[in-house]
Amino acid sequence: MTLRTALLLLPSRPARALAALAARAEELGYDDLWLADERFFRDVYACLATCALATRRIRLATGVTDPYSRHPALTAMALATLDELSGGRAVLGIGAGVSGFRELGVDASRSAVAIREAVELIRRLLAGDTVTAKGEVVAFHEGRLDFAPARPAVPIYVASQRAAGCRVAGRVADGAIMQGCVAEPLVRFFRETVAEGARRAGREPAAVELVARINVCVADDRRAARDVMRPTIVRSLATQRPDFFTFRTAGLTVPPGLRDKVQVLPYTHDPAPLKAVAPDVPDDFVDAVTLAGPPEDVARGVVRLAREGIRRLMVFPLAVDGRIETTVERFAREVMPRVREALA
Repeated sequence: MTLRTALLLLPSRPARALAALAARAEELGYDDLWLADERFFRDVYACLATCALATRRIRLATGVTDPYSRHPALTAMALATLDELSGGRAVLGIGAGVSGFRELGVDASRSAVAIREAVELIRRLLAGDTVTAKGEVVAFHEGRLDFAPARPAVPIYVASQRAAGCRVAGRVADGAIMQGCVAEPLVRFFRETVAEGARRAGREPAAVELVARINVCVADDRRAARDVMRPTIVRSLATQRPDFFTFRTAGLTVPPGLRDKVQVLPYTHDPAPLKAVAPDVPDDFVDAVTLAGPPEDVARGVVRLAREGIRRLMVFPLAVDGRIETTVERFAREVMPRVREALA
């Protein structure tokens, strides 16, 4: 049984620093580097291009872009350029998105339809077609790329935590990504919903790679590791209001006091408002959607995910000491050897 690993980073540091971390991740054996396409951080494609020049093997992916803030035809153009520059290592991750929509005045309705139409348009443009498309959300008129893409079949992964998006992934994508699918009910929902979409499209479910995008903290002090995770849980809850879908699917009920506090929070990466609410987050919420603790505990969680059908683990690193490099290193050096031994 093979489990591949990916490192997900926020472009919150200079491009050259990201490239240095990408090179280190490649040395440590990570298979992918994914950079978040978040407004208003550094541009994802410029940073990925810098990473491409600093690496030779690791795949380079958007983690993830959306079909609204950048027209899918421009995404196809950028992706093909990155693939050319990197020697065929580009990967597109696409999802509904959330950051910057309010500031940009973006109407992000009908996201599952928008994702499907975007993927279909991008595939045709990468194949060299001249395309006219009038979808329900995405439109394009008699356009084509003015250069021949190096690869017409760049891998495309669809990210979603909702049923409609997971079915779209099963229908059109090479891979499906779900954030926080650690608890067994979440993994089961992810696996079965993607498979349903694949079967409806006449595809074999096994053709769609399942990717778990997980916040990870490797630390000997389990309590301290959980505490690092609590602000990220607050942000997830704020994003998922009012139904808190992921946590409800995991069998959890948001305590009334916590629910009231997250109802008024904006989507933000500012740690201050998140930390203010973090003490209200119960341990079982942390454990349902993250992997946090000593290497042997994290490894057991990874092994279980692999045995339940996850084929690629996307690690978003957090650390007790504030240096994400700590988790990047410890996950590769102390967690994955245990995982490989258990899965051998």
